[in-house]
Amino acid sequence: MLAKKKAKDLVLDALFFIAGSFLFAVSIDTFTAPNQIAAGGLTGVATMLNHLFGIPIGTANMLMNVPLLIWAYIEMGYQIIIKTIIATLLSSAMIDIMVPYLPQYQGDPLITIVFGGCLAGLGLALILTRGGTTGGTELAANLLTLHIHGFSLGKFIMAIDLIIVLVSAVVYHDYESPLYAILVIYITSKVIDAVIYGSDSGTGKMMFIISPKNNEIARRIMDDLERGVTELKSRGAYSGNEGTVLFCAVGRQEVHKTYDIIHEIDPDAFIVVDDASEITGLGFRDFHQYRQSKQSKKSKKDKSSQ
Repeated sequence: MLAKKKAKDLVLDALFFIAGSFLFAVSIDTFTAPNQIAAGGLTGVATMLNHLFGIPIGTANMLMNVPLLIWAYIEMGYQIIIKTIIATLLSSAMIDIMVPYLPQYQGDPLITIVFGGCLAGLGLALILTRGGTTGGTELAANLLTLHIHGFSLGKFIMAIDLIIVLVSAVVYHDYESPLYAILVIYITSKVIDAVIYGSDSGTGKMMFIISPKNNEIARRIMDDLERGVTELKSRGAYSGNEGTVLFCAVGRQEVHKTYDIIHEIDPDAFIVVDDASEITGLGFRDFHQYRQSKQSKKSKKDKSSQ
């Protein structure tokens, strides 16, 4: 049964990674790169290098990711970054492979921005839902947070992307290009959130974990995912033995990463996962947003009943 589940997971990983990489490649090759839009990340840097020196975007992206992947391997271990390595290789290769077969759109900037952002967001979301990333600024930001405290992951990503976007204005000698890039980044992030969270940042998954290695598992989840973990006192009804159950709330895209951490430490751990339709608090949605959401829904309901 376990072997079948692993085989199914591998097939789903492959399908999602291939589909996600293809959509991401279409976004780059058809929309953003032909219009000189470096929409953040190492892919944005690779787009500028392609403009300046003719280096293939996928090749440049992969080469720049190599030192980051080596650093991540040293800091996090093979099990944590294996999917990132695969997704980075696949997406970079797809960008270069698809260049001769994809049309280059150089028409209405609005179409470029919307389709470029939506396709990139959908492609990246497919990869993220299976526990992978395409490396780049997200991986760099994750590594920086391990050593530089006081800045959140989101702030690091935003700072790195902002620098890349500003540099693109100099590279392209065009002040419209970075403005387009900012809009593409915004649309991409919104599409990712919509796909992963169902348009609601206040949803996620609840995980209950039982293992003799609970302390080690809890520490890794807190360190690697920056998610809180609660220990619940428990007692086995049959054995009468007392112990602890770990409880944590994670985003939907973090479930596979959490599984990887748990199985690396204890392959026999007992895990229960359930949907959390409302999560309010640090790392999800704050209480002010929650109240606004409830008031908005109530207002719409009142209007529809009139």
